[in-house]
Amino acid sequence: MTEVIKIVNDIKSKNFKPIYFLCGEETYYIDRISDLIENSVLSEDEKSFNQVVLYGRDTTVEEVVSTAKRFPMMSDYQVVVVKEAQNLVKTFENFKSYVLNPQPTTILVFAYRAKPDGRKGIFKSLKDKHVYFESKKLYDNQVPDWIVKVLKGQNYGIEPKAAAMLAEFLGTDLAKINNELEKLKIIFPVGHVFTPKNIEENIGFSKDYNVFELKDALGARNQEKAYNIIHHFALNPKDNPIVVITGQMFSFFSQLLQYHGLKDKSKFNVAKVLGINPYFVDDYVKAAQNFPMRKVSQIIEVIRDIDVKSKGVGAGSMREEDMLKEMVYKIFN
Repeated sequence: MTEVIKIVNDIKSKNFKPIYFLCGEETYYIDRISDLIENSVLSEDEKSFNQVVLYGRDTTVEEVVSTAKRFPMMSDYQVVVVKEAQNLVKTFENFKSYVLNPQPTTILVFAYRAKPDGRKGIFKSLKDKHVYFESKKLYDNQVPDWIVKVLKGQNYGIEPKAAAMLAEFLGTDLAKINNELEKLKIIFPVGHVFTPKNIEENIGFSKDYNVFELKDALGARNQEKAYNIIHHFALNPKDNPIVVITGQMFSFFSQLLQYHGLKDKSKFNVAKVLGINPYFVDDYVKAAQNFPMRKVSQIIEVIRDIDVKSKGVGAGSMREEDMLKEMVYKIFN
């Protein structure tokens, strides 16, 4: 986020650059920076003559360059935004002459919603001479901290469990998460600290029947709770796809295996190595007491087997509910 903050602060300070190449598989920051440039560089009067939005699928390199070389009318700058610029990938090398000698009164923005081939000369030139920002997907365990930081920057807070619930429910799509946070901010005043109850009541997240609670039930060897959650999942398969469930279980028990192997089991070190909030370290301590290292290794193999079956390999006529029940049974036995 440090790189994003610098780019945003430069734009707000009117320290503009001739070319912004915004790329990557996580589109949230690409859209945010692009929108900021569109909305803040020119006044509304200046935009009619000096702001152009092009789309990669409907334009050519030649048209983009021709537009970028124009002089602004009654303004210090013109803004040219190329959205979906990855659709120009086959001819992107043709931008090289403009990249090496850009029009100083034009702010050219490429919203390239994909990972570029860094071996190509054009991308090397963009990286060397202009604002080059690659927005990478966050790992699952990075999302709760991202939620905390975003809300802190907006003068809100969130309890660790609530952040984890949001991450479990919404995945790693930052734009989707941000939309839900915006809804919460409409309901609650600045300075509010969001709780698990707030998430449950306003995001449509069941606090009793979710993957987060399933991990808790398994770690605590609470068989009744685990089977109740699995039964609920089976009744609502669209909201609880088995591939997500097995993925989360695999991640949890893989981290538990890591925990067993640690020499330094202090809360700080466990949180750092496992990539979790210190708030959740006690869950791993409890689970490690209930599942010795050898058993955890066996459980990981069980989850792998169920994951393969869920994809149609060796499952026969097994229903998803039966697969989940088999997974839980083998974890406990």
